[in-house]
Amino acid sequence: MYHRIRIGDARGEFEIAAFYGQRIEGLTVHGSDVRAGVFNENEVRAAAGMTMVMGAVAFVLALTEQIYLPLQLTTIFFFVEFGIRVTAGIQYSPLGRLAHVLVRRHEPEWASARPKRFAWSMGLVLSFAMVIITNSGIRGALPATLCSICLVLMWMESALGFCAGCEIYASLRRRGWIAKDDAIEICAGGVCEAPRPAAAAIKS
Repeated sequence: MYHRIRIGDARGEFEIAAFYGQRIEGLTVHGSDVRAGVFNENEVRAAAGMTMVMGAVAFVLALTEQIYLPLQLTTIFFFVEFGIRVTAGIQYSPLGRLAHVLVRRHEPEWASARPKRFAWSMGLVLSFAMVIITNSGIRGALPATLCSICLVLMWMESALGFCAGCEIYASLRRRGWIAKDDAIEICAGGVCEAPRPAAAAIKS
């Protein structure tokens, strides 16, 4: 997704365009070029599966053996991981790089970057909360509940391809609380259906 930044000086003004996501030349939907940034849904789901496994192991050790260090370190790692995804993209995060290697032989399934960024922002907030909670010595129902929510969301993403954050993003967009972008978007599961060209709409 493009973000325009204007910089002015004595010689005038110019713009810097920062692109979020991956640009895929020739990618079309309904016969129109996709100009928005995208990510490979296969990589996203593989990365979600790895975070789920890491989180589950750390959670079980904390819950059954009262060994909290793995959970503390895992929450910090997740915070960094989601921070990189939100600011730079999953292609630059540690688990994103590993996921790329694991699924490189599969045909890519492209999904818009903007809803994923919204979902990862939610993950960033949850992981930050867990960093504070687990490293402050808080035990009991609160961290257990947050961990369970995170694990369920990661399982749904990896196993079912259901992105809860993307669903929330689409709902906010339909209500007009998130502005629509001029660039055409293609969302996993069709949660933000790309608009059909005007000519196709007339024929239908």
